Amino acid sequence: MKTNQPILKALLVSLCFILTFSTTAQNLSAEIDAYVNEQYNSETPGASILVAKDGKVIYKNGFGMANLEVDVKAAPKHVFEIGSITKQFTAVSILMLEEQGKLSVNDEITKYIPDYPTQGKTITIHHLLNHTSGIKSYTNMPSFMTEARTDMTPTELIDKFKNEPMEFDPGTAFNYNNSGYVLLGYIIEVISEQSYADFIQTNIFDKVGMTNSYYGSMTKLIPNRASGYSEADSGYQNANYLSLTLPYAAGSIMSTTEDLLKWQNAISANVLIKRSSLEKAINGSQLNSGEAIPYGYGWIKGNVNGSRTVEHSGGIFGYSTNGIFLPEENVYVIGLSNCDCGNIGATVSNIAAMAIGKPFQKIEDAISLSEKQLSKWVGAYQYDGGIVRHITLKDNQLYSQREGSTNLKIYPMTETNFIFDGGDTSYDFYTENGERMVKMTANGNAITGKGIDKAPPAQREEITLAPEVLANYIGTYELQPTFHITVSVRDNKIYAVATGQSEVELFASEKDKFFLKVVPAEIHFKRNDKGNIESLTLHQGGQQVPGKKVD
Repeated sequence: MKTNQPILKALLVSLCFILTFSTTAQNLSAEIDAYVNEQYNSETPGASILVAKDGKVIYKNGFGMANLEVDVKAAPKHVFEIGSITKQFTAVSILMLEEQGKLSVNDEITKYIPDYPTQGKTITIHHLLNHTSGIKSYTNMPSFMTEARTDMTPTELIDKFKNEPMEFDPGTAFNYNNSGYVLLGYIIEVISEQSYADFIQTNIFDKVGMTNSYYGSMTKLIPNRASGYSEADSGYQNANYLSLTLPYAAGSIMSTTEDLLKWQNAISANVLIKRSSLEKAINGSQLNSGEAIPYGYGWIKGNVNGSRTVEHSGGIFGYSTNGIFLPEENVYVIGLSNCDCGNIGATVSNIAAMAIGKPFQKIEDAISLSEKQLSKWVGAYQYDGGIVRHITLKDNQLYSQREGSTNLKIYPMTETNFIFDGGDTSYDFYTENGERMVKMTANGNAITGKGIDKAPPAQREEITLAPEVLANYIGTYELQPTFHITVSVRDNKIYAVATGQSEVELFASEKDKFFLKVVPAEIHFKRNDKGNIESLTLHQGGQQVPGKKVD
């Protein structure tokens, strides 16, 4: 029998490709499993991770627990609150309406909300989409925490922030802003004569086949809902209640990793909006000055080890999320976690790097350098905008500190290349015309700093307080009716956890005065006439917020 050589050769090539891809996928799965299993287990909240190549799933798995109380393991079927990834759905809805001729992103918002007080400024839909409106974000207002349990209509929610002073003139600066997306949701309702929830359901979920996605609710039964958790001094606790009428079009959608792949595939295939509309969303935007910003409409331009990305993350009471699409490799990675602690963003970034064969460096691979080699880069470096970072050396360890922020270790991979823990931010030091220079790369975006003559900020000295002194501070302090700071002590260390936030360690600078290392903040305790602790004051961001001891 005569063999058809060209056909046989083609079959062998195809078989080799299939076997190679299968082996690569198996290796990737094992690599991801090993990496994520280090972060989640049967005693922690969980995560659902999915990786797709060319629109098809090449990896999916659940880690940790979807419910700690009834011992349910996390799985791809579980539904999570996706937080600010919701903004992609809102932005696409606006672009759909623009394609239908029902609005223009250049329209002033008063065309659709005539009574909105713009304070003499011209605010457009474009400004809302790319966070350049100057409107105050309601989630940064103290009232947000005090009213977190209160159901509100969109107009009631808008009333909470509409009369706040503008933070800057529209288009002159970028400041991430949830209020803008609340206004966008309301504009969608005004034009479509549907609720935001109904519009998303009809025009996106139903059209794309996202059968396990919902406009979020704390009262409706959601099949396979993963319970939300926060970290506390004793471990984990159920996340504080948040009415999902408040995140609204800025953050109230719930979904699964598999449904979000359907969403990404629909976006990539121009099922919902034209490519020309998508280009406006994913390619960043500009300020009035012409300065480029990475945020477009619901997507942020980024980079994973030299590969271009468009992405968005989310954080909401009890949940954190991150989704990254790499257009050149046609790879999508989505991670959903049912805890507002941890760092799902870094996890997804690292998995994306693995998936495209460009894994980040790890601090375990750091090399040893002499004090002389490290000392070459000690000093202050100034970046555009007047930002200054200080490189210091202590006990043969280099540290980097942005003025007003935390002092962090950096690890040498070569004599000139250093990374932070996590590997996705790096420094490349060099000299130019005899001057020290550093290129900082974070999320693929590089900025260059020039060496300047400036002394580093004074480092606060920690003191050790006796266990019986630390015990005085234990208790719960009420800063707002629904916002508390709980202070605990264990192993001769003192910790604080604020409502809806992760636990942090406090460090004593003197008796009754403590500072944080994770953020620039201090907590001062006050005693009554009998010498007992009666209150604390949180010093942060130029504000002083008192809190009475209630327990």
